[in-house]
Amino acid sequence: MGIRKAHIQQTGLYFITFTNHHWLPLFEFTNGYDLVYNWFDYLKREGHSIISYVIMPNHIHLMLGYKESVKSINTLVGNGKRFMSYEIINRLKESGRTELLVKLETAVNTSDKSRGKRYEVFRDSFDLQHCYSQNYILQKLKYIHDNPCAKKWMLAENPLDYPHSSAGFYFDGKQGAYQVKSWLNWEGDFG
Repeated sequence: MGIRKAHIQQTGLYFITFTNHHWLPLFEFTNGYDLVYNWFDYLKREGHSIISYVIMPNHIHLMLGYKESVKSINTLVGNGKRFMSYEIINRLKESGRTELLVKLETAVNTSDKSRGKRYEVFRDSFDLQHCYSQNYILQKLKYIHDNPCAKKWMLAENPLDYPHSSAGFYFDGKQGAYQVKSWLNWEGDFG
């Protein structure tokens, strides 16, 4: 039996990463970047702040300004992944991506199938790290914004060239596809 993460409900800045099943570029295949932006809108309505982000074709990095809430970060991420999954599957069906649907369907384990799960869109786990210092925050901001330019991905020559990122805000003050809040102006507690 795997070890479950404690549910985080403490105000703070958190670095979050989650990934599509088998690193499949499902956001790219479905043009599903808007699904992530819709989830960001939901997080804002719940009182949280989007500090920085990058939406890659197959994974997401996010720095979230989390305000103590009835809903833990774990629940917010789980719900976001679930609702994005429904729409990703719908878009794959509409575009006739049968081979991909079969792959996602056969990936569901027996236990999850018995609870009604039909497709494995995201990896079950996600990475969650508390950003406890200014140096750590700056390190994570750099990592997030440099991700599309990494040799592994090569999606852009320059972080400013990648459209699904908050890099422009941090490099030249211009909001990109989604409006973020600077970590310097975030009203929460860092530690």
